[in-house]
Amino acid sequence: MRLPPVDPTEPPSLYKRAITPIALSSVGQWYLKGPAPVLDDRLFRWTRGRLTSVPGIPILLLKSVGAKSGRPRLNALGYFNDGERVIAMASNYGGTRNPAWYYNVRANPDVTLTAGGREGRYRAEITSGAERDRLWELAKGYIDAYEMYEGMTAGVREVPVIAFTPMDPE
Repeated sequence: MRLPPVDPTEPPSLYKRAITPIALSSVGQWYLKGPAPVLDDRLFRWTRGRLTSVPGIPILLLKSVGAKSGRPRLNALGYFNDGERVIAMASNYGGTRNPAWYYNVRANPDVTLTAGGREGRYRAEITSGAERDRLWELAKGYIDAYEMYEGMTAGVREVPVIAFTPMDPE
């Protein structure tokens, strides 16, 4: 089953326009990096991806296999769609290292994604070149924080853009 579609080119809602300055503030970044992932992990499991601690921002739950441990891993991520593909940024909030989930999907690309009460099997692909750049520009236009994260990672790393392609027929 496909996840609810998210069009990154749609104009932002009034709510998103109001919450963006808060999310980009130091308090907002603290919340997004600290309490939000813990809360989202629990909320997502309890509600099958229907509720998030940051309403109005599309979030999915990534179920992957640990690259080193081989154990199941769960991560809440922001996303949007590019056709049938689900797109996520390995931004790590502008950190100098890629997030752990990036290494997990690189080593074990077959994953399960859940959002909006829907769940499906997907295969992850790390994009590159012009395709990566096109998707990154869409992401920056959709979520203002990515522009900030790009500045924070400049000269250190390029933020990976991951495309998840559905494995199940619709």
